[in-house]
Amino acid sequence: MSKILMVLVDGSAYSASVCRYAAWIAARTGAQVKLYHVLDPRRASDKLDLSGAIALGARSDLLEELSSLDEQRAKLAQAQGRAILDDARTLIEAEGVTDVVTRLRYDDLVATVTAKEGAADMILIGKRGEEARPEQSHLGSNFERIVRASHKSVFVANRAFRPVRRVLIAYDGGVSSMKAVEYVARDPLFTGLEVVVATVAADSDEVRQDDLDNAGATLTACGHEAGTRVLQGQSGKALGEFVETEGIDLLVMGAYGHSRIRTLVIGSTTTEMIRSCKVPVVLMR
Repeated sequence: MSKILMVLVDGSAYSASVCRYAAWIAARTGAQVKLYHVLDPRRASDKLDLSGAIALGARSDLLEELSSLDEQRAKLAQAQGRAILDDARTLIEAEGVTDVVTRLRYDDLVATVTAKEGAADMILIGKRGEEARPEQSHLGSNFERIVRASHKSVFVANRAFRPVRRVLIAYDGGVSSMKAVEYVARDPLFTGLEVVVATVAADSDEVRQDDLDNAGATLTACGHEAGTRVLQGQSGKALGEFVETEGIDLLVMGAYGHSRIRTLVIGSTTTEMIRSCKVPVVLMR
């Protein structure tokens, strides 16, 4: 069976990047692209109940008018949602991908992911959403909710698409980082790409050099040009600098681990690594 990509688009500046990465993945793997735009009924509009502040005789007229306005807003939101989906499909099809379907849903975003991710192999989202401003450094409000709720790998797109040639796997010896190595080694998405496996010296007591070498050997055995690196310093800063200086185009890391690398992704707050990284990130479960 072909793969299925669950692609979440919202009309933000990141949506175009999400779509282009979805097209890149689909072209390399033959995956079907399922585009979702979610209308959350709880965020449909800010409602002001002024009916108690006017004369009783006019209250019914006001309620009727408010109801009519709500209906108009719902229709406009639906039309906007379909336009966003149509634009996203057009962008992906322009990249030569033809197996694209669209879905407009009325639900909470995380509830949609939970309900529909079963058939998907990967979920694609933007780092930030439609309400984010360019000057903001924090992640989208739904990012960590989706990562925590999902049981699938999550591809987090940065704002600007660029072709992927070099891949970095952040390795800490945990189950999810070992799964990341196996995934990159065997998935056709990464065929022909150069791969580097890196850990951080602060975690060297948890990751033995022979474990790192075995990870590199797994990749090499599957036909990849692969290398290993032990980085010095604080985990987030060291990995971020390596991404910048070594021309990394995609970071792959476990969503959960047993070392300090796990705090780069999952914790009480979203973290500096994902915030500042200028390349897309694949989070493995």
